[in-house]
Amino acid sequence: MKYLLKIMVLFCFIGMGSAPALAMSLADAARPPDNMTLCGESVPWQLDDVRERFELEMLVSLNNRAQVLLWLKRVPRYLPHIAAELEKAGMPDDLKYLAIVESALRPHVGSPRGALGYWQFMAQSARNNGLTVDRFLDQRRDFYASTQAALQYLQSLYDQFGSWALVLAAYNMGRNGLEAEILEQNTRDYYTLYLPLETQRFVFRMLAVKRIVSDPATYGFELAPEDTYPPHRFDTVTVNMPRETPIRVVAAAAGTHFKKIKDLNPALRGHYLQAGAHTLRLPEGAADGFAERFLSFVAQEAHNRPQRIYVVQAGDSLSVIADRFNVPLPALLIWNRIDLNRPIHPGERLVIFPRLDDAGQALWPDDALEEMDD
Repeated sequence: MKYLLKIMVLFCFIGMGSAPALAMSLADAARPPDNMTLCGESVPWQLDDVRERFELEMLVSLNNRAQVLLWLKRVPRYLPHIAAELEKAGMPDDLKYLAIVESALRPHVGSPRGALGYWQFMAQSARNNGLTVDRFLDQRRDFYASTQAALQYLQSLYDQFGSWALVLAAYNMGRNGLEAEILEQNTRDYYTLYLPLETQRFVFRMLAVKRIVSDPATYGFELAPEDTYPPHRFDTVTVNMPRETPIRVVAAAAGTHFKKIKDLNPALRGHYLQAGAHTLRLPEGAADGFAERFLSFVAQEAHNRPQRIYVVQAGDSLSVIADRFNVPLPALLIWNRIDLNRPIHPGERLVIFPRLDDAGQALWPDDALEEMDD
């Protein structure tokens, strides 16, 4: 009964769009178009199970119209860049739809297995393709860097398998697993290989995304330009951090806030930048004079923000120390880059910043000052 209700709702939604959509039945919406290809390769539509697999992905996608609408809103922000990079690399334009299949064009989405980012790289695969993944930086969330890595990886898969359908299967299940199935089943035809169920659906999910995104009005999605999300506009600067520096100092020098810097640089992890050179994206127009402002704010941070060093005593815990100095426990973790699950030991030195009063003066608890070093 629930399934029937969903189908009826989907039928109603399809009938709420443009004139072509009004005349379209649910069967029409799911039916594969004649001669549709993927990455320039033909699809064997004459096989009953191929048509069936495609129709399943079409119906599943169209049943989640809110999600499809978000794809279409994000497309102008991301797909033109992917398409341009594919053209430069001499690779099929259809591969741009893979980013929608993998992440719906979201930087922070992750899988239970540990894949992350726009292209859903596992950490080691990301490193193998030139991305940095460590405690401080995760370039799987950087759209531009991860796109280059994804294209490099896809090309290496094509060099191995010689078929874009097999490339997509390998991207989903792993190249070694696919090679093993090819050897055992004695066929290199994706459409007749028995693969993990997720991989059997994967190429058809790409076909469904291609069909809907390339012709959204047919399915009742009509967006005006102002309904879509424009590309991010930013300046790029390279700045040398003289020492570990809070991201909020970068934000202040750029005339913006912490969130904007994190949004423009989603690969950055945590609240601090390590000493050394960093290439950063700033709000458009902020690069002008940024280097001078940054040095000034770094100097102000060093001289103006009150801080003390607390030496951990026997019997201390992080929560006890936080309570003692009337600061939030998460702030203590941020300031000292501490993992909550890692025990602290007597003799360790912790940086503590005080709360400030309305005049900007430090509010140190009286009974705690004697336990701290300047």
